Amino acid sequence: MDRMLYVAMSGAKQNMLAQAVNSNNLANIATTGFRADLAAARSMPLYGGPGHPTRVYSMTENPGIDFKQGAMSTTGRDLDIAVAGKGFISVEAADGSEAYTRAGDLTTDNAGVLQTGAGYKVLGGGGPITIPEAAKVDIGKDGTISITQVGAAGGGSTVIDRLKLVNPDVKELKRNENGLFVLKNGQAADADDEVSVISGTIETSNVNAASALVNMIELARQFEMQIKMLKTAEENNAQATQMLKLG
Repeated sequence: MDRMLYVAMSGAKQNMLAQAVNSNNLANIATTGFRADLAAARSMPLYGGPGHPTRVYSMTENPGIDFKQGAMSTTGRDLDIAVAGKGFISVEAADGSEAYTRAGDLTTDNAGVLQTGAGYKVLGGGGPITIPEAAKVDIGKDGTISITQVGAAGGGSTVIDRLKLVNPDVKELKRNENGLFVLKNGQAADADDEVSVISGTIETSNVNAASALVNMIELARQFEMQIKMLKTAEENNAQATQMLKLG
């Protein structure tokens, strides 16, 4: 009886963990540049000693992050950018370290500091980028930021900085507690001149809403099945107890 309870209990617990991952993906379906977390289940034999396993339980794992590109949405805003193909935009994390994102919904604060929609400072060649007051801001394909000064004669532009664009091996990346990507070794990635951006465009989340909703239903049904097994084990135990009393 205890084996039946153990298998059902572990299965229900792992279904809940998988549902949490799936729910987080659904919650970020409208988050610019979001990358979905993956979840997979595998069987884990339990050995009570030498010989064959006494039971097998399931375990939900996070094998990684889905780094496939999301859909591109044209906005026409000067500060909106999307990374074309592979690569990331470098930003300053909450603790001051370097982190990476695909979210290109850029804005400036009251001091002119360039930041993402989530408020993280965007890094350039010498640290956070500050954009002075300008009539127009242009971000080139290579990440070069140019401005047209207010009242400038002839409308000439001036280059003020260049985005730090990187392209580390995604296998070496992990998501931190703030949803940004960082290298597992804690180091900063080198700038990559091959990474390019598209101005006036943002990349949407790569979460597939239909697949995530179907997965949510499947996980809910699996959880219900595990709970029914627990209820059956309770009923069997009650019947066994009754039979012992009759004996």
